[in-house]
Amino acid sequence: MGQFELAQAIEILGKTPSILKNWLGNASEELVQYKSDDESWSAFDILGHFIHGEKTDWIPRAQIILHGEGTKEFEPFDRFAQFEDSKEKTIGEMLEEFSSLREKNLEILQGFDLQPDDYELQGKHPELGVVNLRQLIATWVVHDLDHLSQMAQEMAQRYKEDVGPWRAYLGVLKR
Repeated sequence: MGQFELAQAIEILGKTPSILKNWLGNASEELVQYKSDDESWSAFDILGHFIHGEKTDWIPRAQIILHGEGTKEFEPFDRFAQFEDSKEKTIGEMLEEFSSLREKNLEILQGFDLQPDDYELQGKHPELGVVNLRQLIATWVVHDLDHLSQMAQEMAQRYKEDVGPWRAYLGVLKR
């Protein structure tokens, strides 16, 4: 078994909004919207993806696992919904929305008063099949870290040519 601890998961999940506020709150529009190519996601896109996940993924799926009936099957998650949902929003509005949603979701998670056996309760992912609550919460944590890393990598790409020979020492530019 892994190293999963709910308190540590909540600690990491609780820090993501402030990391994003510090990183993006007063950033230039150019940096927030920067994409190194047509397939990349900007910091703005990633923030929109976080918001969509807070609304439709983590807590709704946990509730299905804990309280669902029958097959406990999850609704498919639209990994690209942010492109439509974020139109006409400012980075400031999105940072506030994300912060509020995350705070509420962590309160709900803590309110579940999970017991050790609860982590093994299962739901059915539309692509992955049977998953348990521990895996869902752990994935939520790693999802945050993954997209924070993606955001750093994308912003670093803006300076790829400018760093000159130091590029050899900068792992973020090698990915």
